[in-house]
Amino acid sequence: MRVRLVVTFVVVALISAVTATALAYRDARTAVLQRTQNAAVNDLRERVGVVAADVDLPPDERTLARFASKVSEGIGARIVVARYQDLSATSDTLAETEGRITAELRAAVRAGSGARFQRVEWRGEPYLVVGLPVTYADGDRRTSGLEVFAITALRAERDDTAALLDSVRAGIVPVVVLAAVLALLAAGTVLRPVRKLGRATRELATGDLGSRVAVRGHDELADLARTFNETADALQASDAELRAQEAKARRFVADVSHELRTPLAAMTMVATVLEEDADQLPPDAARAARTVGAETARLSRLVDDLMEISRFDAKAVRLNASVTDLADTVRASLALRGWTDRVTAQLREGVRAVVDRRRVDVIVANLVGNALRHGAPPVTVTLAVDDGGEWVVLEVADHGPGLAPEARERVFDRFYKADAARTRSTDTDTGSGDRADSGDSGDSGGQGSGLGMAIALENARLHGGTIGVGQQPLGGAVFTLRLPLRTGEEGE
Repeated sequence: MRVRLVVTFVVVALISAVTATALAYRDARTAVLQRTQNAAVNDLRERVGVVAADVDLPPDERTLARFASKVSEGIGARIVVARYQDLSATSDTLAETEGRITAELRAAVRAGSGARFQRVEWRGEPYLVVGLPVTYADGDRRTSGLEVFAITALRAERDDTAALLDSVRAGIVPVVVLAAVLALLAAGTVLRPVRKLGRATRELATGDLGSRVAVRGHDELADLARTFNETADALQASDAELRAQEAKARRFVADVSHELRTPLAAMTMVATVLEEDADQLPPDAARAARTVGAETARLSRLVDDLMEISRFDAKAVRLNASVTDLADTVRASLALRGWTDRVTAQLREGVRAVVDRRRVDVIVANLVGNALRHGAPPVTVTLAVDDGGEWVVLEVADHGPGLAPEARERVFDRFYKADAARTRSTDTDTGSGDRADSGDSGDSGGQGSGLGMAIALENARLHGGTIGVGQQPLGGAVFTLRLPLRTGEEGE
Protein backbone atom coordinates (compact mmCIF):
# COMPACT_ATOMS: atom_id res chain seq x y z
CA MET A 1 0.00 0.00 0.00
CA ARG A 2 2.90 2.35 0.73
CA VAL A 3 4.27 1.77 -2.77
CA ARG A 4 0.87 2.43 -4.33
CA LEU A 5 0.48 5.68 -2.40
CA VAL A 6 3.96 6.90 -3.36
CA VAL A 7 3.45 5.96 -7.02
CA THR A 8 0.07 7.69 -7.05
CA PHE A 9 1.51 10.87 -5.53
CA VAL A 10 4.43 10.89 -7.97
CA VAL A 11 2.22 10.22 -11.00
CA VAL A 12 -0.21 12.97 -9.99
CA ALA A 13 2.66 15.39 -9.39
CA LEU A 14 4.29 14.44 -12.69
CA ILE A 15 1.05 14.87 -14.64
CA SER A 16 0.40 18.20 -12.91
CA ALA A 17 3.93 19.44 -13.60
CA VAL A 18 3.84 18.36 -17.25
CA THR A 19 0.42 19.93 -17.74
CA ALA A 20 1.54 23.15 -16.08
CA THR A 21 4.70 23.16 -18.21
CA ALA A 22 2.75 22.67 -21.42
CA LEU A 23 0.27 25.41 -20.56
CA ALA A 24 3.02 27.80 -19.46
CA TYR A 25 5.01 27.15 -22.61
CA ARG A 26 1.98 27.63 -24.82
CA ASP A 27 0.92 30.86 -23.13
CA ALA A 28 4.47 32.26 -23.04
CA ARG A 29 5.10 31.39 -26.68
CA THR A 30 1.78 32.90 -27.70
CA ALA A 31 2.48 36.08 -25.73
CA VAL A 32 5.98 36.50 -27.18
CA LEU A 33 4.85 35.89 -30.73
CA GLN A 34 1.78 38.10 -30.32
CA ARG A 35 3.90 40.97 -29.05
CA THR A 36 6.38 40.58 -31.91
CA GLN A 37 3.58 40.37 -34.49
CA ASN A 38 1.79 43.46 -33.18
CA ALA A 39 5.03 45.43 -33.05
CA ALA A 40 5.98 44.39 -36.59
CA VAL A 41 2.57 45.28 -38.03
CA ASN A 42 2.37 48.66 -36.26
CA ASP A 43 5.93 49.61 -37.13
CA LEU A 44 5.43 48.72 -40.79
CA ARG A 45 2.11 50.53 -41.02
CA GLU A 46 3.48 53.70 -39.44
CA ARG A 47 6.68 53.72 -41.47
CA VAL A 48 4.87 53.09 -44.76
CA GLY A 49 2.47 55.91 -43.96
CA VAL A 50 5.42 58.29 -43.55
CA VAL A 51 7.51 57.15 -46.53
CA ALA A 52 4.68 56.49 -49.04
CA ALA A 53 3.68 60.19 -49.12
CA ASP A 54 6.87 61.02 -51.07
CA VAL A 55 6.52 58.24 -53.65
CA ASP A 56 5.25 59.09 -57.08
CA LEU A 57 3.01 56.56 -58.73
CA PRO A 58 3.55 54.70 -60.83
CA PRO A 59 7.11 54.20 -59.49
CA ASP A 60 10.10 53.13 -61.51
CA GLU A 61 12.56 50.50 -60.30
CA ARG A 62 14.91 53.05 -58.68
CA THR A 63 12.06 54.78 -56.84
CA LEU A 64 10.79 51.41 -55.66
CA ALA A 65 14.24 50.42 -54.31
CA ARG A 66 14.62 53.76 -52.52
CA PHE A 67 11.17 53.30 -50.98
CA ALA A 68 12.07 49.79 -49.70
CA SER A 69 15.33 51.06 -48.17
CA LYS A 70 13.67 53.96 -46.36
CA VAL A 71 10.99 51.71 -44.94
CA SER A 72 13.63 49.20 -43.79
CA GLU A 73 15.67 51.91 -42.06
CA GLY A 74 12.66 53.05 -40.09
CA ILE A 75 11.63 49.66 -38.77
CA GLY A 76 14.91 48.32 -37.44
CA ALA A 77 16.69 47.27 -40.63
CA ARG A 78 14.34 44.44 -41.35
CA ILE A 79 14.34 43.11 -44.89
CA VAL A 80 11.67 45.00 -46.82
CA VAL A 81 10.34 44.03 -50.25
CA ALA A 82 8.34 46.54 -52.29
CA ARG A 83 6.26 45.38 -55.24
CA TYR A 84 4.33 47.28 -57.87
CA GLN A 85 2.72 45.22 -60.55
CA ASP A 86 5.68 43.47 -62.26
CA LEU A 87 8.34 45.58 -60.53
CA SER A 88 10.02 44.40 -57.31
CA ALA A 89 12.73 45.90 -55.11
CA THR A 90 14.44 44.71 -51.92
CA SER A 91 16.13 46.72 -49.21
CA ASP A 92 18.90 44.13 -49.11
CA THR A 93 19.81 43.19 -52.66
CA LEU A 94 21.73 40.13 -51.47
CA ALA A 95 18.81 38.65 -49.48
CA GLU A 96 16.76 35.86 -50.94
CA THR A 97 13.10 36.59 -50.37
CA GLU A 98 11.14 34.38 -52.70
CA GLY A 99 11.20 31.43 -50.33
CA ARG A 100 9.93 33.49 -47.40
CA ILE A 101 7.05 35.40 -49.00
CA THR A 102 4.43 32.79 -49.86
CA ALA A 103 1.87 33.00 -52.64
CA GLU A 104 -0.94 32.84 -50.08
CA LEU A 105 0.37 35.95 -48.29
CA ARG A 106 0.81 37.86 -51.56
CA ALA A 107 -2.73 37.00 -52.61
CA ALA A 108 -4.12 38.17 -49.26
CA VAL A 109 -2.24 41.49 -49.48
CA ARG A 110 -3.26 42.01 -53.09
CA ALA A 111 -6.87 41.62 -52.05
CA GLY A 112 -6.38 44.93 -50.23
CA SER A 113 -8.06 43.99 -46.92
CA GLY A 114 -5.41 45.45 -44.60
CA ALA A 115 -2.19 44.19 -43.06
CA ARG A 116 -1.55 40.47 -43.14
CA PHE A 117 1.17 38.39 -41.52
CA GLN A 118 2.40 34.81 -41.70
CA ARG A 119 4.99 32.75 -39.79
CA VAL A 120 7.17 30.62 -42.03
CA GLU A 121 10.07 28.19 -41.62
CA TRP A 122 12.90 28.82 -44.08
CA ARG A 123 16.13 26.84 -44.02
CA GLY A 124 15.42 25.70 -40.48
CA GLU A 125 14.87 29.22 -39.12
CA PRO A 126 11.54 30.84 -38.15
CA TYR A 127 10.48 34.13 -39.74
CA LEU A 128 7.55 36.53 -39.49
CA VAL A 129 6.47 38.07 -42.80
CA VAL A 130 4.11 41.08 -42.67
CA GLY A 131 2.42 42.32 -45.86
CA LEU A 132 0.65 45.66 -46.31
CA PRO A 133 -1.06 47.24 -49.35
CA VAL A 134 -0.38 50.98 -49.75
CA THR A 135 -3.60 53.00 -50.06
CA TYR A 136 -4.18 56.58 -51.32
CA ALA A 137 -4.30 59.36 -48.79
CA ASP A 138 -6.98 62.03 -48.20
CA GLY A 139 -9.68 59.54 -47.33
CA ASP A 140 -9.40 57.55 -50.52
CA ARG A 141 -9.05 53.99 -49.28
CA ARG A 142 -8.42 52.48 -52.70
CA THR A 143 -5.22 50.51 -53.01
CA SER A 144 -2.50 52.08 -55.07
CA GLY A 145 -1.08 48.83 -56.37
CA LEU A 146 2.02 49.29 -54.24
CA GLU A 147 2.64 46.40 -51.81
CA VAL A 148 5.16 46.26 -48.97
CA PHE A 149 6.46 43.11 -47.22
CA ALA A 150 8.68 43.15 -44.10
CA ILE A 151 10.61 40.00 -43.11
CA THR A 152 11.51 39.67 -39.41
CA ALA A 153 13.66 36.85 -37.97
CA LEU A 154 12.08 35.07 -34.96
CA ARG A 155 15.28 33.42 -33.77
CA ALA A 156 15.43 35.46 -30.57
CA GLU A 157 11.81 34.71 -29.72
CA ARG A 158 12.37 31.03 -30.39
CA ASP A 159 15.42 31.01 -28.11
CA ASP A 160 13.50 32.81 -25.36
CA THR A 161 10.61 30.33 -25.38
CA ALA A 162 13.03 27.38 -25.54
CA ALA A 163 14.91 28.74 -22.52
CA LEU A 164 11.63 29.10 -20.68
CA LEU A 165 10.71 25.51 -21.55
CA ASP A 166 14.10 24.24 -20.33
CA SER A 167 13.67 26.12 -17.06
CA VAL A 168 10.24 24.63 -16.47
CA ARG A 169 11.48 21.16 -17.38
CA ALA A 170 14.33 21.50 -14.91
CA GLY A 171 11.75 22.33 -12.24
CA ILE A 172 9.87 19.07 -12.81
CA VAL A 173 12.56 16.93 -11.16
CA PRO A 174 12.51 18.71 -7.76
CA VAL A 175 8.70 18.77 -7.91
CA VAL A 176 8.58 15.00 -8.41
CA VAL A 177 11.17 14.42 -5.68
CA LEU A 178 9.24 16.67 -3.31
CA ALA A 179 6.04 14.79 -4.18
CA ALA A 180 7.74 11.46 -3.41
CA VAL A 181 8.98 12.77 -0.04
CA LEU A 182 5.54 14.12 0.83
CA ALA A 183 4.01 10.83 -0.29
CA LEU A 184 6.33 8.88 2.01
CA LEU A 185 5.45 11.15 4.91
CA ALA A 186 1.75 10.91 4.15
CA ALA A 187 1.95 7.15 3.71
CA GLY A 188 3.72 6.81 7.04
CA THR A 189 1.11 8.96 8.74
CA VAL A 190 -1.79 7.07 7.16
CA LEU A 191 -0.37 3.56 7.26
CA ARG A 192 1.07 3.65 10.77
CA PRO A 193 -2.35 3.20 12.44
CA VAL A 194 -3.28 0.70 9.73
CA ARG A 195 -0.18 -1.37 10.55
CA LYS A 196 -0.98 -1.20 14.24
CA LEU A 197 -4.52 -2.30 13.51
CA GLY A 198 -3.25 -5.17 11.35
CA ARG A 199 -0.84 -6.28 14.08
CA ALA A 200 -3.62 -6.20 16.65
CA THR A 201 -5.87 -8.18 14.31
CA ARG A 202 -3.21 -10.86 13.86
CA GLU A 203 -2.73 -11.05 17.62
CA LEU A 204 -6.48 -11.39 18.04
CA ALA A 205 -6.53 -14.17 15.42
CA THR A 206 -3.81 -16.09 17.29
CA GLY A 207 -5.86 -16.04 20.49
CA ASP A 208 -4.68 -12.88 22.23
CA LEU A 209 -8.13 -11.47 22.96
CA GLY A 210 -6.65 -8.67 25.04
CA SER A 211 -5.09 -7.03 22.00
CA ARG A 212 -6.24 -3.42 21.50
CA VAL A 213 -5.19 -0.37 19.49
CA ALA A 214 -4.87 3.21 20.68
CA VAL A 215 -7.55 5.57 19.37
CA ARG A 216 -6.19 8.96 18.30
CA GLY A 217 -8.13 11.71 16.59
CA HIS A 218 -11.61 11.73 15.15
CA ASP A 219 -11.06 10.66 11.56
CA GLU A 220 -12.11 7.46 9.77
CA LEU A 221 -9.06 5.55 11.01
CA ALA A 222 -9.93 6.49 14.59
CA ASP A 223 -13.48 5.26 14.02
CA LEU A 224 -12.08 2.01 12.62
CA ALA A 225 -9.78 1.56 15.64
CA ARG A 226 -12.67 2.28 17.98
CA THR A 227 -14.85 -0.29 16.20
CA PHE A 228 -12.04 -2.86 16.39
CA ASN A 229 -11.68 -2.32 20.14
CA GLU A 230 -15.43 -2.65 20.65
CA THR A 231 -15.47 -5.86 18.62
CA ALA A 232 -12.49 -7.23 20.56
CA ASP A 233 -14.23 -6.39 23.85
CA ALA A 234 -17.38 -8.20 22.75
CA LEU A 235 -15.35 -11.17 21.51
CA GLN A 236 -13.37 -11.36 24.74
CA ALA A 237 -16.56 -11.24 26.80
CA SER A 238 -18.17 -13.95 24.65
CA ASP A 239 -15.04 -16.07 24.87
CA ALA A 240 -14.90 -15.73 28.64
CA GLU A 241 -18.56 -16.68 28.89
CA LEU A 242 -18.10 -19.68 26.59
CA ARG A 243 -15.04 -20.82 28.50
CA ALA A 244 -16.92 -20.57 31.77
CA GLN A 245 -19.84 -22.53 30.34
CA GLU A 246 -17.48 -25.12 28.87
CA ALA A 247 -15.69 -25.49 32.19
CA LYS A 248 -19.03 -25.93 33.96
CA ALA A 249 -20.07 -28.54 31.40
CA ARG A 250 -16.81 -30.45 31.82
CA ARG A 251 -17.12 -30.35 35.58
CA PHE A 252 -20.70 -31.51 35.32
CA VAL A 253 -19.79 -34.46 33.10
CA ALA A 254 -16.86 -35.40 35.33
CA ASP A 255 -18.95 -35.08 38.52
CA VAL A 256 -21.86 -37.04 37.08
CA SER A 257 -19.57 -39.76 35.77
CA HIS A 258 -17.80 -39.96 39.11
CA GLU A 259 -21.05 -40.11 41.05
CA LEU A 260 -22.40 -42.85 38.74
CA ARG A 261 -19.44 -45.12 39.39
CA THR A 262 -20.53 -46.16 42.90
CA PRO A 263 -24.12 -47.20 42.03
CA LEU A 264 -22.81 -48.74 38.79
CA ALA A 265 -20.39 -50.88 40.76
CA ALA A 266 -23.27 -52.21 42.86
CA MET A 267 -25.45 -52.70 39.79
CA THR A 268 -22.63 -54.54 38.02
CA MET A 269 -22.23 -56.91 40.98
CA VAL A 270 -25.97 -57.64 41.06
CA ALA A 271 -26.12 -58.02 37.27
CA THR A 272 -23.19 -60.45 37.38
CA VAL A 273 -24.91 -62.56 40.01
CA LEU A 274 -28.14 -62.56 38.00
CA GLU A 275 -26.30 -63.57 34.81
CA GLU A 276 -24.56 -66.43 36.61
CA ASP A 277 -27.91 -67.73 37.86
CA ALA A 278 -29.80 -67.01 34.62
CA ASP A 279 -29.92 -70.68 33.64
CA GLN A 280 -31.88 -71.46 36.81
CA LEU A 281 -34.47 -68.73 36.15
CA PRO A 282 -37.60 -68.91 33.97
CA PRO A 283 -36.94 -67.99 30.30
CA ASP A 284 -38.38 -64.49 30.54
CA ALA A 285 -36.50 -63.74 33.74
CA ALA A 286 -33.29 -65.16 32.26
CA ARG A 287 -33.57 -62.89 29.21
CA ALA A 288 -34.23 -59.92 31.47
CA ALA A 289 -31.22 -60.79 33.62
CA ARG A 290 -28.92 -61.04 30.59
CA THR A 291 -30.30 -57.77 29.17
CA VAL A 292 -29.71 -56.01 32.47
CA GLY A 293 -26.17 -57.35 32.56
CA ALA A 294 -25.40 -56.23 28.99
CA GLU A 295 -26.88 -52.78 29.44
CA THR A 296 -25.14 -52.34 32.80
CA ALA A 297 -21.83 -53.21 31.17
CA ARG A 298 -22.56 -50.78 28.32
CA LEU A 299 -23.45 -48.03 30.80
CA SER A 300 -20.25 -48.73 32.71
CA ARG A 301 -18.21 -48.36 29.53
CA LEU A 302 -20.02 -45.13 28.68
CA VAL A 303 -19.20 -43.72 32.13
CA ASP A 304 -15.57 -44.74 31.70
CA ASP A 305 -15.46 -43.05 28.27
CA LEU A 306 -17.01 -39.88 29.68
CA MET A 307 -14.45 -39.83 32.47
CA GLU A 308 -11.66 -40.26 29.93
CA ILE A 309 -12.99 -37.48 27.68
CA SER A 310 -13.35 -35.13 30.66
CA ARG A 311 -9.70 -35.78 31.58
CA PHE A 312 -8.66 -34.88 28.03
CA ASP A 313 -10.73 -31.70 28.17
CA ALA A 314 -9.19 -30.75 31.51
CA LYS A 315 -5.73 -31.49 30.07
CA ALA A 316 -5.15 -33.76 33.03
CA VAL A 317 -3.94 -36.67 30.87
CA ARG A 318 -0.26 -37.58 30.90
CA LEU A 319 1.67 -40.22 28.99
CA ASN A 320 3.35 -43.04 30.82
CA ALA A 321 5.73 -43.63 27.92
CA SER A 322 8.48 -46.15 27.54
CA VAL A 323 10.27 -47.98 24.73
CA THR A 324 7.74 -50.51 23.46
CA ASP A 325 7.70 -53.21 20.81
CA LEU A 326 4.66 -52.14 18.79
CA ALA A 327 4.12 -55.51 17.06
CA ASP A 328 3.90 -57.24 20.46
CA THR A 329 1.53 -54.50 21.70
CA VAL A 330 -0.85 -54.96 18.74
CA ARG A 331 -0.80 -58.77 19.07
CA ALA A 332 -1.49 -58.52 22.80
CA SER A 333 -4.41 -56.15 22.19
CA LEU A 334 -5.98 -58.53 19.67
CA ALA A 335 -5.45 -61.58 21.87
CA LEU A 336 -6.88 -59.88 24.98
CA ARG A 337 -10.18 -59.36 23.18
CA GLY A 338 -10.27 -62.69 21.36
CA TRP A 339 -9.84 -61.16 17.92
CA THR A 340 -6.73 -63.05 16.85
CA ASP A 341 -8.69 -65.49 14.66
CA ARG A 342 -10.94 -62.77 13.21
CA VAL A 343 -8.23 -60.32 12.16
CA THR A 344 -5.39 -60.73 9.65
CA ALA A 345 -2.28 -59.12 11.16
CA GLN A 346 0.64 -58.06 8.99
CA LEU A 347 3.04 -56.63 11.56
CA ARG A 348 6.58 -55.54 10.90
CA GLU A 349 8.78 -57.00 13.60
CA GLY A 350 11.30 -55.04 15.61
CA VAL A 351 9.50 -51.69 15.43
CA ARG A 352 10.22 -50.08 18.78
CA ALA A 353 9.08 -46.61 19.81
CA VAL A 354 8.53 -44.53 22.92
CA VAL A 355 4.76 -44.79 23.54
CA ASP A 356 2.24 -45.31 26.32
CA ARG A 357 1.45 -49.01 25.87
CA ARG A 358 -1.97 -48.73 27.54
CA ARG A 359 -3.08 -45.86 25.31
CA VAL A 360 -1.86 -47.58 22.15
CA ASP A 361 -3.94 -50.59 23.26
CA VAL A 362 -6.98 -48.29 23.54
CA ILE A 363 -6.39 -46.96 20.00
CA VAL A 364 -6.03 -50.46 18.53
CA ALA A 365 -9.12 -51.68 20.40
CA ASN A 366 -11.26 -48.84 19.07
CA LEU A 367 -10.04 -49.07 15.46
CA VAL A 368 -10.26 -52.86 15.20
CA GLY A 369 -13.51 -53.09 17.21
CA ASN A 370 -15.08 -50.48 14.93
CA ALA A 371 -14.02 -52.46 11.83
CA LEU A 372 -15.41 -55.72 13.25
CA ARG A 373 -18.73 -54.17 14.23
CA HIS A 374 -19.44 -52.09 11.15
CA GLY A 375 -17.27 -53.47 8.37
CA ALA A 376 -17.06 -56.83 6.66
CA PRO A 377 -14.35 -59.47 6.79
CA PRO A 378 -11.55 -59.80 6.21
CA VAL A 379 -10.31 -57.13 8.63
CA THR A 380 -6.59 -56.43 8.17
CA VAL A 381 -4.18 -54.76 10.59
CA THR A 382 -0.88 -53.62 9.06
CA LEU A 383 2.08 -52.20 10.98
CA ALA A 384 4.94 -50.53 9.08
CA VAL A 385 7.37 -47.61 9.06
CA ASP A 386 7.10 -44.85 6.45
CA ASP A 387 9.76 -44.34 3.79
CA GLY A 388 11.37 -41.50 5.71
CA GLY A 389 11.78 -43.65 8.82
CA GLU A 390 10.14 -40.96 10.98
CA TRP A 391 6.64 -42.32 11.47
CA VAL A 392 5.04 -45.57 12.57
CA VAL A 393 2.01 -46.35 10.41
CA LEU A 394 -0.77 -48.64 11.61
CA GLU A 395 -3.60 -49.34 9.15
CA VAL A 396 -6.90 -51.05 10.00
CA ALA A 397 -8.90 -51.94 6.88
CA ASP A 398 -12.12 -53.85 6.25
CA HIS A 399 -14.04 -54.88 3.17
CA GLY A 400 -17.45 -53.49 3.99
CA PRO A 401 -19.30 -50.73 2.15
CA GLY A 402 -17.10 -48.11 3.79
CA LEU A 403 -18.02 -44.65 4.94
CA ALA A 404 -19.99 -42.02 3.09
CA PRO A 405 -18.10 -38.72 2.53
CA GLU A 406 -20.17 -36.86 5.12
CA ALA A 407 -19.57 -39.67 7.64
CA ARG A 408 -15.79 -39.56 7.02
CA GLU A 409 -15.81 -35.87 7.89
CA ARG A 410 -17.59 -36.47 11.22
CA VAL A 411 -16.44 -39.93 12.28
CA PHE A 412 -14.16 -38.51 14.99
CA ASP A 413 -16.82 -36.18 16.40
CA ARG A 414 -18.03 -36.96 19.87
CA PHE A 415 -21.32 -38.83 20.05
CA TYR A 416 -21.57 -38.90 16.27
CA LYS A 417 -23.76 -41.80 15.10
CA ALA A 418 -25.18 -42.54 11.71
CA ASP A 419 -28.48 -44.35 11.10
CA ALA A 420 -28.78 -46.93 13.85
CA ALA A 421 -30.65 -49.28 11.50
CA ARG A 422 -27.43 -49.84 9.57
CA THR A 423 -25.44 -50.99 12.60
CA ARG A 424 -24.29 -54.58 12.44
CA SER A 425 -25.54 -57.08 14.93
CA THR A 426 -23.49 -58.72 17.62
CA ASP A 427 -22.56 -61.49 15.19
CA THR A 428 -19.71 -59.68 13.48
CA ASP A 429 -18.85 -62.64 11.26
CA THR A 430 -21.96 -62.30 9.11
CA GLY A 431 -23.92 -59.56 7.43
CA SER A 432 -22.79 -56.15 6.34
CA GLY A 433 -23.81 -52.56 6.58
CA ASP A 434 -22.51 -49.03 6.73
CA ARG A 435 -20.64 -47.83 9.76
CA ALA A 436 -23.18 -46.68 12.26
CA ASP A 437 -21.18 -44.70 14.83
CA SER A 438 -17.78 -43.47 15.83
CA GLY A 439 -16.99 -46.56 17.84
CA ASP A 440 -16.19 -47.27 21.46
CA SER A 441 -13.64 -49.17 23.50
CA GLY A 442 -14.28 -52.80 22.90
CA ASP A 443 -16.41 -55.11 20.83
CA SER A 444 -19.78 -54.55 22.37
CA GLY A 445 -22.70 -55.43 20.24
CA GLY A 446 -25.22 -53.02 18.90
CA GLN A 447 -24.89 -49.28 19.00
CA GLY A 448 -21.71 -47.87 20.57
CA SER A 449 -21.42 -44.78 22.72
CA GLY A 450 -20.05 -42.60 19.93
CA LEU A 451 -16.97 -41.68 21.98
CA GLY A 452 -14.52 -44.41 21.06
CA MET A 453 -13.10 -42.83 17.90
CA ALA A 454 -12.84 -39.44 19.59
CA ILE A 455 -10.88 -41.06 22.45
CA ALA A 456 -8.64 -42.86 19.95
CA LEU A 457 -7.86 -39.60 18.17
CA GLU A 458 -7.12 -37.80 21.46
CA ASN A 459 -4.70 -40.57 22.44
CA ALA A 460 -2.99 -40.33 19.05
CA ARG A 461 -2.62 -36.56 19.41
CA LEU A 462 -1.25 -37.04 22.91
CA HIS A 463 1.60 -38.99 21.29
CA GLY A 464 2.10 -36.26 18.67
CA GLY A 465 0.37 -38.32 15.99
CA THR A 466 -2.94 -38.42 14.20
CA ILE A 467 -5.59 -40.73 12.73
CA GLY A 468 -6.94 -40.42 9.22
CA VAL A 469 -9.81 -42.18 7.47
CA GLY A 470 -10.11 -43.11 3.83
CA GLN A 471 -11.71 -45.48 1.36
CA GLN A 472 -10.12 -48.52 -0.24
CA PRO A 473 -10.24 -48.78 -4.04
CA LEU A 474 -12.35 -51.98 -3.91
CA GLY A 475 -14.57 -50.83 -1.07
CA GLY A 476 -14.20 -50.76 2.66
CA ALA A 477 -12.90 -48.19 5.07
CA VAL A 478 -9.30 -47.82 6.12
CA PHE A 479 -8.18 -46.00 9.28
CA THR A 480 -4.53 -44.95 9.44
CA LEU A 481 -2.74 -44.24 12.71
CA ARG A 482 0.52 -42.30 12.41
CA LEU A 483 2.81 -41.98 15.44
CA PRO A 484 6.26 -40.36 15.54
CA LEU A 485 9.01 -42.99 15.66
CA ARG A 486 10.88 -41.88 18.77
CA THR A 487 13.27 -44.62 19.77
CA GLY A 488 15.17 -42.99 22.65
CA GLU A 489 14.49 -43.50 26.35
CA GLU A 490 12.16 -40.51 26.54
CA GLY A 491 8.70 -39.88 27.82
CA GLU A 492 6.19 -37.13 27.60
